[in-house]
Amino acid sequence: MLSAWGLFALVDTSAKWLVLASIPTVQVVFMRYAVQFFFTLIGAVGPFAVTRKMGRKTFLLLSIRATLLVVCTFFNFIAIKYLSLTMTSAIMFSSPIIVAALSIIFLREVVDIWKILAIFLGFIGILVIVRPFDSQFHWAALLCVHNAIALAVFSLITRQLSGVVTASTMQFFAGGLGTIIFLPLVLIYWESPTSLFTWLLMFFMGLIAWAGHEVFARAHLFSTAATLMPFSYSNIIFMTLASYFVFGSKPDFWVFVGAVLVVFAGISIWRREGLPTSKAASE
Repeated sequence: MLSAWGLFALVDTSAKWLVLASIPTVQVVFMRYAVQFFFTLIGAVGPFAVTRKMGRKTFLLLSIRATLLVVCTFFNFIAIKYLSLTMTSAIMFSSPIIVAALSIIFLREVVDIWKILAIFLGFIGILVIVRPFDSQFHWAALLCVHNAIALAVFSLITRQLSGVVTASTMQFFAGGLGTIIFLPLVLIYWESPTSLFTWLLMFFMGLIAWAGHEVFARAHLFSTAATLMPFSYSNIIFMTLASYFVFGSKPDFWVFVGAVLVVFAGISIWRREGLPTSKAASE
């Protein structure tokens, strides 16, 4: 999981560099999925084989998972053009907090006072980061909030599919869907890169996206979502380092405070749900 989130940070860093270099967002998304799909097809043998026979439910779950990923990628690549990598990462990892709140509202889940306090603390952290009533508020932050909700569903579906289909099958659906959806758009908005480095970066982004999701899916094969969830917060560290060293952007004081609140609340909720049994999923 640490490797996966480190690779995902490289994907976002590459994408931010490309969109800031005036490469159209739809083109960046297309290259991310087309290259991923290319490597999935090349490696679709042996341990990387794509599952050919599956039930209707499995096909539906794979399709929903792929759709969530493609939409989140598109929204994320738009958001990182306007927001710092640290901010987008911190908002996205409010996902466990949002899931816990929704479980109370829609599933009538009975919770103790400590979990309720952790949820409130997490939402305060989100408000501190987003600052919706501040003059510096940017609408792109709302795209990150959407992604936080979608990430929870995505992780849950990944856990359900692990052991049922191969990781390459998940890659095949996501890469194929992203390529098909954005191909017509990229034919309209394509901008040919003017440097070899930009070409290499677009291919590199797709390659590390493929590698990251391969590792991510395999991690869920060996452990539960509850066990793996805390490691996902390492992405905030990776993104902060990338934001500083690549783009010279330091998170302001309030983004740092909000990120700490979100992480603390998320870990608290995880402990409240994960301590009764090591096999219970936290989402």
